[in-house]
Amino acid sequence: MRLLIIEDEPDLLDSLAEAMREDGYAVDEATDGEDGLSKALYSNYDAIVLDVMLPGMSGFTVLEKL
Repeated sequence: MRLLIIEDEPDLLDSLAEAMREDGYAVDEATDGEDGLSKALYSNYDAIVLDVMLPGMSGFTVLEKL
């Protein structure tokens, strides 16, 4: 299973990604809405973990565009 985690808090992003990788998931990371949207549009993910309060573009906007 391939996941995308979009989270701007570095410690939380690292913790989530590490935990998911330990459980056998392939994980990509993004630290802002623009990068997350770009990755989500051009790659195939089974699930996206999306923070709503992101710099630049909010998680709600990312969700609307997806």
